[in-house]
Amino acid sequence: MPLLTDLINLNLSETTEKIIAEYIWIGGSGLDLRSKARTLPGPVTDPSKLPKWNYDGSSTDQATGDNSEVILYPQAIFKDPFRRGNNILVICDAYTPAGEPIPTNKRFHAAKIFSHPDVSAEEPWYGIEQEYTLLQKDSKWPLGWPVGGYPGPQGPYYCGVGADKSFGRDIVDSHYKACLYAGINISGINGEVMPGQWEFQVGPVVGISSGDQVWAARYILEKITEIAGVVLTFDPKPIPGDWNGAGAHANYSTKSMRNDGGIDVIKKAIEKLSLRHKEHISAYGEGNERRLTGRHETADINTFSWGVANRGASVRVGRDTEKDGKGYFEDRRPASNMDPYVVTSMIAETTILWKP
Repeated sequence: MPLLTDLINLNLSETTEKIIAEYIWIGGSGLDLRSKARTLPGPVTDPSKLPKWNYDGSSTDQATGDNSEVILYPQAIFKDPFRRGNNILVICDAYTPAGEPIPTNKRFHAAKIFSHPDVSAEEPWYGIEQEYTLLQKDSKWPLGWPVGGYPGPQGPYYCGVGADKSFGRDIVDSHYKACLYAGINISGINGEVMPGQWEFQVGPVVGISSGDQVWAARYILEKITEIAGVVLTFDPKPIPGDWNGAGAHANYSTKSMRNDGGIDVIKKAIEKLSLRHKEHISAYGEGNERRLTGRHETADINTFSWGVANRGASVRVGRDTEKDGKGYFEDRRPASNMDPYVVTSMIAETTILWKP
């Protein structure tokens, strides 16, 4: 339908200064993304200049029908890769009419941690490795797999090339470019160990912006898979058995870790993480026990461990960090369905603010 395509791609700036702002928020499950659009009189680049908006929280499992209004506070702006021009995507968090954050608003608490003087002075950097699986729409079976059957065993698919090894690359490359267009600091993509599974990386990004950018990248991916007629899942173990799960490894450093002698700061931070292992696991994603089994490049969920270049540990320190005596480490425990606001702020809270 070429006319429909032409209309979708209309350049509004040729006839009007008005723009379309897509307000995006997290629904009641803590993972489902919701959005709706509104017209604004002209271009906006500062989220504080955007109007607040509301939605029916009783339809997203975030309010009761007799008091259903939930208020959206704009927090971050990205360029809209779908409508283009001056149109924007707006990451929001949600509040009651009285101004209290609703229970599913995890950004509010994260922002408090990142605004703490001790945390902001350390300039925490994050690089999130977001894994995900693409599913066939009707069968909910991984893309490229025979319906009701299985492909050959794992081995040739990781970073693989070819029609019998790589499934969904058009979606992945579209997402990569769309994120760059939007202003997200997406740093790379790759095919994963299980066929139909992929990964993108967002970072390095400082503080609360890490969560904003990961959620924006997830939204863009959801929209692209919608257009492609493919289902996206962040389930940490979508296929039981001898298949890799999906995680969201969090690479992390502070200014002290990046400076000379930072390896000692890294070791102290890892020690703190070990002491709060259970608390972190409980916040690192639903169903993670199906993934963290001690197999398929994971550590056992009940035991904390760390090592240099060890992908079977809870926390991995890279060879370069060990050699340079400074750098970053990777927390390999978060599941693919984790909330990046929760994970990033919890790592900062434990390693910077918490006193054992």
